[in-house]
Amino acid sequence: MNLSFDHKTVLISGGSRGIGRAIALRLASSGAATIIVNYLNNDVEANKTCKLIAAYDCEAIPVKANLAYPDQIDRLFDEIGKRVNCLDAFVHSAALTTMKPTSELRPNQWDLTMNINARAFLLCTQHCLPLMKKGAIVALSSLGAIRAVPNYGAMGPAKAALEAVVRHLAVELAGEGIRVNAVSGGPVRSESLKLFPNAQTMMTEATRRTPVGRLGEPEDIADVALFLLTPEARWICGQTLIADGGLSLV
Repeated sequence: MNLSFDHKTVLISGGSRGIGRAIALRLASSGAATIIVNYLNNDVEANKTCKLIAAYDCEAIPVKANLAYPDQIDRLFDEIGKRVNCLDAFVHSAALTTMKPTSELRPNQWDLTMNINARAFLLCTQHCLPLMKKGAIVALSSLGAIRAVPNYGAMGPAKAALEAVVRHLAVELAGEGIRVNAVSGGPVRSESLKLFPNAQTMMTEATRRTPVGRLGEPEDIADVALFLLTPEARWICGQTLIADGGLSLV
């Protein structure tokens, strides 16, 4: 199957690094016309990603915005509206959390994680709708949404909320020709994984337990996201596809 994303315009939140960058490059190499790269504050990485995108003859538009704040989401879409007149896809890759046990979380740490992961997805989707006549939306989740992971006390519940929002939006928007799904990954080799207090032990154990015998790479998730965004996935609606090398099976 030769998946194509020809002449499409897509917004990727958290698109400057890690899995977000891998998705951007996968879309660019598959024919996307314009990719809007939302990022938090790292101008260097955002510019690097945009240069990599442009190498595929794809327009790259970096837009800095902190999605924890609704007014910055408004500003993000004000800027998008000045640059494009439609969106074909939205990928919510933005994520931020505090790595600590649930019992030790402070209210502001809980709120920040929920806001960036679940609320921002909802608000961004609402803003996308006037620009998206038909299309596809993909949110990135993780196995922490359905199982307890050490020091994942805020992110796990936030990803579970995200998956619930995906299901509700999928039902509401399917009749308008907009598909909404999620990709749930196991441990993926990225800068985010290194933030865990016991990162090396976690990576070693995950590699040992994963049936395919390795950690995930950002490109593994990017390929699944690309599939969900293309017409070949037209019959998948409101689902969370687990891409973890079989880790969740054992």
